[in-house]
Amino acid sequence: MLCFSSVTEPLRAANRAAGTTLYQRQVLSLSEPTVIASNGISIEADGVLSSDEDIPLLLVCSSFNPERYWSTDLAHTLRRLRSRGTAFGALDTGSIILAKSGLLDGYKATIHWEMLDGFAEDFPEINVAPDRFIVDRGRMTAGGGTTALDLMLALIRAQHGHFLAFDVASQFIYEHDNLGSDPQSGITIRQLAHQAPALAKSLQLMENHTEEPLSINDIATRLGTSQKDLERLFGRHLKITPGRYYRNLRLTIAQRMMYKTSMSIGEIAIRSGFNSPSAFSRAYKNRYGHSPRSERL
Repeated sequence: MLCFSSVTEPLRAANRAAGTTLYQRQVLSLSEPTVIASNGISIEADGVLSSDEDIPLLLVCSSFNPERYWSTDLAHTLRRLRSRGTAFGALDTGSIILAKSGLLDGYKATIHWEMLDGFAEDFPEINVAPDRFIVDRGRMTAGGGTTALDLMLALIRAQHGHFLAFDVASQFIYEHDNLGSDPQSGITIRQLAHQAPALAKSLQLMENHTEEPLSINDIATRLGTSQKDLERLFGRHLKITPGRYYRNLRLTIAQRMMYKTSMSIGEIAIRSGFNSPSAFSRAYKNRYGHSPRSERL
């Protein structure tokens, strides 16, 4: 819903600030007149997506399990729209819909940071990058959430100038100094970098080594400090041990994969750095109070 609003509201605000209708938007569903968002809120669609319409820009917004909504009929509709001159955008996991339809082949694109690695593996013909948003010819993709707002501000700025984009951002009390090429993850790490550089670097190392975890001693050595000093740093700033933080990070990634991919539990265990499904299941149950298998029941 945040992603959806981050696209629709800047366009409304741009019309208001300009005093004229610069943008018109429609909410199109696949079939039903009412769409239920992942948070349970209902959105009334203006119509059903059709390949016979003239759509200058179609933005695909999706959340969990986007594969569930993809079909060969949808891909056919999207490709027919392409032949009619439609440009395409994707927000959050919407990139999977475009990718499975062959509309991102040969393009640079992004997706929500939780799915970047899997997306790159599944679609090697796409130049996948961890950017906040990417505009490549007639394709635009954003990682989700407020990155969609960054994308729309960039669109408004490109089409109607810096002043209008600044005016729209000001209406939302939003400092829109994010570049498309800024990385999606690491925002809190960047904030920590000034107060505790070694801690920020250790968090980055953990993020970069979730499938093949480093030992805490290894991390400390790479930072040129001792394991005890690193533990004190974590305790002072995060109130947690580095080992527990690292394990929780990997379990968080695993939980997202449970929701957002069709990978088996064994595959997820490997991708989140556990040496066996049983070890993964024990850690998962200790953290969340139930087995990973129950997430899919």
